[in-house]
Order: sequence, then C-alpha cells, then structure tokens
Amino acid sequence: MNIVQRVQDILLKPKETWPAIDAEGGDTASIYKNYLIYLALVPAVAGFIGLSLIGVGVFGVSYRVPLISGLANMVVGYVMSLVMVFVVGLIADALAPSFGGTKNPLNALKLVAYGSTAGFLGGVFSLLPSLSILGVLAAAYSIYLIYIGVPVMMKSPPEKAAGYTAVLIICGIVAALIVGAVSAMFGMGRHGMGGLGSMGDGGGNIAINTPDGSISVDTSKLAVAAKKMEEAGKRMEAAQASGDPAAAGKAMADMMGAMAGGAAFPTDDMKAWLPATLAGQARTSFEVQGGAAMGIAGSTANASYGTGDSQMHLTVTDAGGMAALAGLAAWANMTVDKETATSVEKVYKAGNRSMREEYQKDGSQSEVTAMLGNGLIVELKGDQVPVAKVKQALAELDLSRMESAKRPAAKQ
Repeated sequence: MNIVQRVQDILLKPKETWPAIDAEGGDTASIYKNYLIYLALVPAVAGFIGLSLIGVGVFGVSYRVPLISGLANMVVGYVMSLVMVFVVGLIADALAPSFGGTKNPLNALKLVAYGSTAGFLGGVFSLLPSLSILGVLAAAYSIYLIYIGVPVMMKSPPEKAAGYTAVLIICGIVAALIVGAVSAMFGMGRHGMGGLGSMGDGGGNIAINTPDGSISVDTSKLAVAAKKMEEAGKRMEAAQASGDPAAAGKAMADMMGAMAGGAAFPTDDMKAWLPATLAGQARTSFEVQGGAAMGIAGSTANASYGTGDSQMHLTVTDAGGMAALAGLAAWANMTVDKETATSVEKVYKAGNRSMREEYQKDGSQSEVTAMLGNGLIVELKGDQVPVAKVKQALAELDLSRMESAKRPAAKQ
C-alpha cells in the first residue's frame, strides 16, 4: 500500500476509497505497520515541538513544557493513541449488530484507522499552539469519513449510519480523555475516565460514567450534523468532478461549516465584553483575535486586571459554529464535587450554563469558568485572589447580557 496515495484517496475520494479498503486483505499488524505508526507520529511530534521547543505565548509571556516532560508526554501519547485506535475498533465491532450491521473485527479496525486520517494529520497544527483549533477542524472531517465508511465497512443500513457514527465519536472522546489521564502522570492532564455507560441507538442520549460523575450527550445533534455534512459532501464531490479547484475548496469549507452550523461573534463584540475595570481593578492589558478557516470562524478576547502579585485574567472564547457541538465538552453535562486538604473542584449546572470552579484553599490560585447557553466560554482566573472575589468579579460581567447576544448568521 502506498501510504501517500491512501491518505490522498481517503481524504479526497472517501466514497470511492472505502469499497476498495473493504475489498483489501490484511490484518491488524499490517494496518499498524504500514499506516498507523506513521500517522500517529504527526500529532505526537508536532505537539512536542509546539509545546517544548516553540512554546506558548500570551501577553508577551512565553511558556515551554520542560523537555523531559515533553518527551515523556510525546512517547506516552503516541503509544496510547495507537492503543486507543484498537480499543475503539473493538467497540465499533461490538456495536455493529445494534445498528443493523455485521460484526467484522478487521473491518472495524480499518474503519477507525483510516477514518482517523484527517484527525491524525490535523495534529500538525500543534506545531504552533495558537493554531491548534485547526486540528479540531481536521478531527471534524474524520467524523464525516467514518460516517461515509460505516455502511461499507460494517454493513450498517445508511439510515443508521448517523447514530452509529455518533456513538463512535463519543467513544473517541473517551479514548482521548484516557490518553489525557495517562499523560497526567507526567503533569499534563487532570482526570481519569471510568467506563462507558448506557449507549442509545443514535436517537437519544449516551451516558458515560467517570470517577468524577456522569456525562450525558445528546446524540441527535451529532446525527443532524452528520446529515448536513453528507449534503455538503455531495456538493464537494460535484465540484471536484468539475475540475474546478476553487469550487472544490469552497465546497470543502461549506462542509466544515455545515458541521459547525454557525458564525463567530465579531471582535468588536468580544472587546466590548472586556470591562475597563473589574472588581475595582483597572484593566492593564487586553488582546482580541478573530478569524476563520475552512468555513469555521472563532474569536477570543483576553484581559488582565490588577498589578503585582494579585491579578485576575479574563478570557472570553467563542468557538463560532463549533458552539453547536458544545454538548461534547467533557464537563458540559457533568457534575463533580471534589475536595482535598488544599484544593477544591466543582462542576455543576446553573440553569442552562455549565459552571466549573477550581481553587486552592489558601487563595493562591482560583479559577471559575462558565459555559453559556449560546456557546460562549467565560473564564476568570485569579492569582493571589480568593475564589469568592473571583466569583463576585464574574458576576459583574453580566453573563446574561453575553448569553442573550445574537450570534451572526453563517455565511452561505
């Protein structure tokens, strides 16, 4: 197998390529040896370079993950990503009868391995951490690839492909969180995952049990998004057949936009949500950024308040159309109540909002985050500021006004 040709074919001609993959022989070892071990290197190496060699810069301050920790995280992440492909493949095989398909372990592994191509390649954007959101877009395209491949590889009826795909995406999220849990041993993550709970047939919710609580995800939203991507995908194929690269590129952007389903708030609005003073402290700096890539827009606004050791840092993030998938956030529908001798963490629902608090009892570090109903994420961190003052400052921001803001319509 020519790996470069396979990558091109699965990305650009998935409907023609999946039947060819189905007809191929091979075994688990050959899939790993000839394909996965190379693809999985992309996010692992790019992430190491981006975080440990290039570093992350905010407000002129640069931070780099120590080389030893970065190397350890790279190796663990690489190995675990290969393991998780195999695990999700086993789950795909086990779920096949539930969605009218046929169990076939080899085809299930092929489905996950080749369907993950876009997500693996999207890891290259980790070279520059500020571009990591583009990796999310690539992962979204992998959802489409798997959706197209399910009827071919697992013989599931096309009308059940959306639900089947939705469940597999949730399993992929769980796999990613497991990788994060293992990486946490090297100081790079927070939570471990438990096991999968009840899985619906694509028309209801999926419950995922964790040591910290239960996450509930509405799979019907994924099903709708998959249908939209299919329609946009047909337009992309027609554009490719016409031989017009510009039209094909626009159709690709339309497909990614269909997965997202909306536009981002303009930067002027984002800036307006950064008050000149907060909790009696003057704003000392701010930064607003916005842009779009492949049909999906996003914007962020950051500001700092106070001087010396006592400061607060406000971040307002709008994932644009990706807000339609906000229900996939690891803590969006989760309840957590944890306390140690030195720290407290809570995740809870407050009306339509998901709230998260994490702070040190000595007041040295405090963080409160609110995911609003319209997809905005408001995060306020305090250095040498007690959590009560951070929560009071968050209330000053008038979250209701942010939440009621009308999102711009997506460009067609």
